[in-house]
Amino acid sequence: MMVPGVIFTLIFAYLPMGGIVMAFQDFKPWLGFFKSEWVGMEHFRYMFQRPDSVQVIMNTLIIASLKIVFQLITPLIFALLLNEVRAMGFKRSVQTLVYLPHFLSWVILGGILLDMLSPEGGLVNRALGVFGIDPVFFLGNGDWFRFTVVVSDVWKEFGYGTIVFLASLAGINPSLYEAAEVDGAGRWKQTVYITIPALIPITIVLGTLSLGNILNAGFDQIFNLYNALVYSKGDIIDTFVYRMAILNGEMSFGTAVGLFKSVIGMVLIIFAYRLAYKFANYRIF
Repeated sequence: MMVPGVIFTLIFAYLPMGGIVMAFQDFKPWLGFFKSEWVGMEHFRYMFQRPDSVQVIMNTLIIASLKIVFQLITPLIFALLLNEVRAMGFKRSVQTLVYLPHFLSWVILGGILLDMLSPEGGLVNRALGVFGIDPVFFLGNGDWFRFTVVVSDVWKEFGYGTIVFLASLAGINPSLYEAAEVDGAGRWKQTVYITIPALIPITIVLGTLSLGNILNAGFDQIFNLYNALVYSKGDIIDTFVYRMAILNGEMSFGTAVGLFKSVIGMVLIIFAYRLAYKFANYRIF
């Protein structure tokens, strides 16, 4: 049963790693890996000399950090609120509705957001116009673009994160609430002294493991929403690599940037697992 998965992983994950050699070459497709000129660390030095490379790294860190923080806080708060709902039919319906956007691709959502946020007749700007607010170019202004990216990503994914916290809430011993109720604790104090402390371990685990994704700001989302007007605030490492390697033909430079990101990501993942084990006793093996 494992053979198809192993073959898929070998072909699409390990076999392409041979292309890493391009990061150290002046790669020419017609010369191939063996005849292209070897340039060593030249592309890595060039990467840090380019002002747009440094800006791209900063954009990635800012957008990814905001996503990590709000994708941790929003599901936690929503799970606490949903846990207080006693009408099971309503509770399950809401849980299903907020979970559905997780299954939609950013190709679809990108098209929807482009229409809804358009400064010329978009639904959101029409609503703002009712209150006398001038149209906002959400996807054409760098600061608004970051805001839009973070909010739309949290809206899409917080339903998935909510399930993790609801599963943790289901594992809390009911006798703790019964004992607290006998002692006169209301719902608020039960939440503060029982529910929230019980969620701290899983929150620490999710938070620390998210550190490994600090350089993954979401290629699919950014690629379907960004444009040249927001490169200074919205261009991330993955979209930068795509433009350099695929569109501009600078394959060696694009590979060097991608390798830099992968190495840093690997170090952060190792560090995150160390933290998760230290503070929450979480380990895979």
